[in-house]
Amino acid sequence: MKKRAVYPGSFDPFTNGHLDILKRALKVFDEVIILVAVQPDKASLFNNDEKVAMIEQSIKGIEGVKVDFSSGLTIDYALKNDAIAIIRGLRAATDFEYEFRMAAGNRYVDTQIDMVFFMADAKYSFVSSSLIKELYSHGVDISALVPKPVKQAFDEKIKKRD
Repeated sequence: MKKRAVYPGSFDPFTNGHLDILKRALKVFDEVIILVAVQPDKASLFNNDEKVAMIEQSIKGIEGVKVDFSSGLTIDYALKNDAIAIIRGLRAATDFEYEFRMAAGNRYVDTQIDMVFFMADAKYSFVSSSLIKELYSHGVDISALVPKPVKQAFDEKIKKRD
């Protein structure tokens, strides 16, 4: 049986920090499903189809990865897809507090799925999706912080607005 994990997030947008966590997770797990969490109450720059497309383009050539989206509980998705773990990235102590509560909630729902945490690489420890959007909106070059397809998607989105 292959060791499968689910890597959930809003991924609005997918960053080089996310990509780094994914590559490191693939050293531990045979398969990783990147799960775009559908959050209807949260305003997103990109819709779910755009997010999935950006991620698929960003991971082209990386084996053992699938991209999907779901509006339900991640723990339920993981169970339905025979995952043994949910992957999360940690940038700072503040992330730990939030993730600790999520892990406890997931254990309450089901004890079969473990939470596996990867510390962010120091060069990405400050990167968040909201920071990327903020920097881009003020004309800062985000090329070093996001995969090329994500940067292109930002540029196209802004051209459509103008």
